[in-house]
Amino acid sequence: MRRPVALRLQAALATTAIGAAIGVALLPTHQASAAAGSATGYATQNGGTTGGAGGQTVRVSTGTGIHTALCTRASSSTPIIIEVQGTINHGNTSKVSGDSCNTADGVIELKQISNVTIIGVGSGAVFDQLGIHIRDSSNIIIRNVTVRNVKKSGSPTSNGGDAIGMESTVRNVWVDHATLEASGGESEGYDGLFDMKDNVQYVTLSYSILRNSGRGGLIGSSESDRSNGFVTFHHNLYENIDSRTPLLRGGIAHIYNNHYVSLHESGINSRAGGRAKVDNNYFRNSKDVLGTFYTSEAGYWQVSGNIFDNVTWSARSGDNNPAGPNPVSNTTVSIPYSYRLDGANCVPDIVRQTAGANTGLRESDGNCTPQSPSPSPTTPTPGPTSPTPGPTNSPTPGPTTPPPSGNNLSIGAGSDGSSKADGTSYGNVRDGSLSTYWSPSGATGDISIKWGSATAVSRIIIREPSGTQGSIGSWQVVNHGTGAVLASGSGAGTITFARTSLTKITFRITSSGGAPKVAEFETYAG
Repeated sequence: MRRPVALRLQAALATTAIGAAIGVALLPTHQASAAAGSATGYATQNGGTTGGAGGQTVRVSTGTGIHTALCTRASSSTPIIIEVQGTINHGNTSKVSGDSCNTADGVIELKQISNVTIIGVGSGAVFDQLGIHIRDSSNIIIRNVTVRNVKKSGSPTSNGGDAIGMESTVRNVWVDHATLEASGGESEGYDGLFDMKDNVQYVTLSYSILRNSGRGGLIGSSESDRSNGFVTFHHNLYENIDSRTPLLRGGIAHIYNNHYVSLHESGINSRAGGRAKVDNNYFRNSKDVLGTFYTSEAGYWQVSGNIFDNVTWSARSGDNNPAGPNPVSNTTVSIPYSYRLDGANCVPDIVRQTAGANTGLRESDGNCTPQSPSPSPTTPTPGPTSPTPGPTNSPTPGPTTPPPSGNNLSIGAGSDGSSKADGTSYGNVRDGSLSTYWSPSGATGDISIKWGSATAVSRIIIREPSGTQGSIGSWQVVNHGTGAVLASGSGAGTITFARTSLTKITFRITSSGGAPKVAEFETYAG
């Protein structure tokens, strides 16, 4: 039950009074230091990632302080910016209870919450042997922090051995200018540095350092865990890593302008239907930096502009299928946002000057020159921020190119689906997974989203399953209640039309180049 305003105010005042003990300071609005820069990559999609923008700023110096800040909000979705300074460890991190949180001892627990920014300030924020766990949450930003030596065995343990771990229906996370490091591999008690599993989508890792670990990170915990994806990795340094930079199962990843040094066993491991777009990266002194490894279930990649400097490749055999020694594309990946590519030859230098915590949040200007980021807008807008004009890579043309804003109305209470022309289950187009799909029994058919009451829609996105792009031919978008055709065209992608209030919207496939498949039918108000 939500506490009355008076009690919440009393709790906030009490928090201020004991701030010295638990390391919390509520900053007046005029003292709040808005972090510069905005989310990039896939974190700009699905309505965008703004974290705690517009909320109260709190400065803390303990893990208990972080939990207290979360637990004294008015609700679990009240925006908040948590500035962190000092070393956060097991000795100063305890569970805190409240109506707006679900925390735990021995880990920074971001569970069943939204609209939160955690950012290191001052002399820096170091999470020592203490992991950050994100579960059933959305719109989370983590910037300018170091997370080190998090173990799953030995003592102390935290977060299953992951520096940052995300699981169970997580949406829109931006991790930026972080340093994630271990001191060995699984035999020394460590696991992954940056892991995503069980339905994690729309994530960007940018300008970060991942090093000295057996495992860089994974997207999907098993060959059957294919509900994750839409992840961007750019301007990161991976150094002294055995494998998983990342391991990608079943989803889509965009990997550009990263510097890979001393990958000992394998690098980007696209498998189980995963598709990676790999642009302008620099690989040095490494082995098998791209391919499908340790499985017979193939993955795919689109490559361009990469530099392979002293990279060795093993022979293809059994479950070992490296992309080299001369990697070529075996799929195409359409990127829905604009982005700027540095030349691969300057990637080592630009990443050296910008990546990791305590580098002033500097980023590339798109022409191999570091610069301080632009201030964040007061009112966030979806899409990537370009600090200065520069060359851009535009997404592959489709019906329209603007990214969606707001929530996907196809998922959630009050929505349902239906189909015509038989085929596979219509429920697959509203489950958030690109590994399941609806397909008609023939070359044409209708798939619909419906609501219990009138709902305003002006944009839809039709997504095809991994590896099947291009099968949808011509189509119509129809207001089922009136029969009016709202839009028509060909091919999957983003489709916009005049804002219409309706209870059922139909995507009607009128021709196809094979068996058409729809993985997701997303609907948006704006």
